[in-house]
Amino acid sequence: MTRSGLVRDVLGVVFVLVTAAGARLAAHDGPPFPIVSNQTVGAYVVSLWTDPDTTDDGSAGGQFWLMVEAAAAGTPLPAMTRAAVVMRPLDRDGAEGMGRTEPVDGDVSRQFVALVMDHEGRFGLRVAIDGPLGSAVFEAEVDGTYDARPAPAMLVLYLAPFLVIGGLWIRAMQRRSRPAPPTGP
Repeated sequence: MTRSGLVRDVLGVVFVLVTAAGARLAAHDGPPFPIVSNQTVGAYVVSLWTDPDTTDDGSAGGQFWLMVEAAAAGTPLPAMTRAAVVMRPLDRDGAEGMGRTEPVDGDVSRQFVALVMDHEGRFGLRVAIDGPLGSAVFEAEVDGTYDARPAPAMLVLYLAPFLVIGGLWIRAMQRRSRPAPPTGP
């Protein structure tokens, strides 16, 4: 195999790896973060985490995870415990969005709901928990934002100059390492 063939193969492998890495990155929009932590509300202790991504296509990008436990130590959380999350824009007029939480992997203490956040801005949340231990309500606020990471295809475009420079450097090193042609007498 010639050196130029090796360089092409290496660059091809780098391109495939970068493209594959970009596809995996698109599977996740960003890490969730807490907006309520270990707050006692009625008979429950709650935490609310969110990944508040807004969308233009009407998909439910605003994701919310509710962690709920019984406030009384040693009391198990009944399986019928659920919550309703109502979200409304605080920065403009708009319709409320609502969804019911569902247990994550069958664990009633971890519940999830996704809602449509149709614009960037401040949203108010009202979470109403209902179950055999009673009802409880708490409120929170969150800023909805668009996912700021570039599309995976853009990653290739951003890396292209570095790959070209790396290829030119390898080519220059190959030329430099060639023995000088013999000079005549």
